[in-house]
Amino acid sequence: MPRSYLKMDEARDAAEMKYLLASKIRRRKEEIQNYLSERRTEINKRIRYRRHLFQNYLRTRTSPSPDEEDLQHHVPIPADPDWWERVVMAEFGPEDWLDKFHVTRDIFFLLSSKLKPQLEQAYIQQSGQTITLERCIAMALMRLSTSTEYCFISELFGVPISAVCQCVREVCEAIILLLKPLYMQLPAHHELEEHAEEFQTQWGFPHCIGVIDSLHIPIQTPSTDTQDCWNPRGWPSVVLQCLVNAQGTFWDVCSGFTGSTDDMTILQSSELWTMAEQGGLCPQPPKDLLGQPLGFLLLGDAAYSQQTWLLKCYPLASSLTPQQQTFNIKLNHCHKVIEHAFQRLKARWQCLHNRNDSNLDLVSKMAVACCILHNICNVHNIPFKEEWIEALSQNECPQPTDVSTVYIDDPNAEAVRSLLCNYFEQEQQRNPSNWSPTSSPVVPIVQEPPQVDSTGTA
Repeated sequence: MPRSYLKMDEARDAAEMKYLLASKIRRRKEEIQNYLSERRTEINKRIRYRRHLFQNYLRTRTSPSPDEEDLQHHVPIPADPDWWERVVMAEFGPEDWLDKFHVTRDIFFLLSSKLKPQLEQAYIQQSGQTITLERCIAMALMRLSTSTEYCFISELFGVPISAVCQCVREVCEAIILLLKPLYMQLPAHHELEEHAEEFQTQWGFPHCIGVIDSLHIPIQTPSTDTQDCWNPRGWPSVVLQCLVNAQGTFWDVCSGFTGSTDDMTILQSSELWTMAEQGGLCPQPPKDLLGQPLGFLLLGDAAYSQQTWLLKCYPLASSLTPQQQTFNIKLNHCHKVIEHAFQRLKARWQCLHNRNDSNLDLVSKMAVACCILHNICNVHNIPFKEEWIEALSQNECPQPTDVSTVYIDDPNAEAVRSLLCNYFEQEQQRNPSNWSPTSSPVVPIVQEPPQVDSTGTA
């Protein structure tokens, strides 16, 4: 064999060996980087966990225990055991009902009539006493609205603590079973079109039918002390995913995930994701925008991966075009509707704002029940006290900031976002004097509710 062929074989063998060595080195570097990333994540989790324990230690060491006067101011404990019958039912005025239960007397009896098939009576075996339907609902509403401790409600209504816990659970389950189909459900096709028209009219965003986000509900440290409950802010929580329409009414919720679960994982585990992936958000025939067929849209934040039906803002950068900046302004403006809804939800139903000492399963049910009650209050235009919002300022558990998701965006979604950029640009050119990125109202007006009589009949 000629010497030139031998040299060619040696060069080919050397090149193959060089390629194999480079591949092994690259794989080894990737393994080391993955290990370091996992290790760094684990260390950060432990740091957040220990930081929270230290903060709890400082708070318990420096905060004085409440005295009897503070407890009396928190919930007045009456001297007679017939407080419910003799005081609430006979003497309470409209302001008293709002102060103690955050709903009106008419709505209370509306709830009683709606929940009666499921809660005819709650029999408490431990004490051998029967609790009437109204007292059972009243104890649950007081717990949900004011986050009053079980021991105070027990003394207030003259029942054992275990009976209060049982009533809260049964009322929440009854609300979900009987009232969710009436006040919160996935909309039909014609209702999706109505949602889109409302967003277009009130918020200036076409084809949008809802805004999605998540709320972390503070809980006590679980007895199992699992780190899955600790969110990125360093406190244990249960996550509530919500979707609202243009008026701040919830039409889809998903609850029960621990605080460490990211928003995209929750979305992919929900019925909403299945509906969207199966084409439930695509009207037939599809509506046009600038001559292009376009389905209905949801708006989210950086915690979600972009889909053809779920849009988020462009990442902040100096290279954004004016059209992209306008798109971000419009989307952020629409996002205010769910921020406002979460604020009113936590203010009226303060068990979602204060640290909840119920078990994880019950906290999840309480969250869904509060969203349904929020919708009922919106439908019937129940008075809302601004002083409830002041209670939110005392926030020892700030919500985690949005972190960009690791999930990959749908490559087809960018064309949808670009189409919206062109739409907003044309709208601005068509009406330059009247057009503004935030010309829509920040707080939408709720529709006029039906009247409710004293028997609870709408």
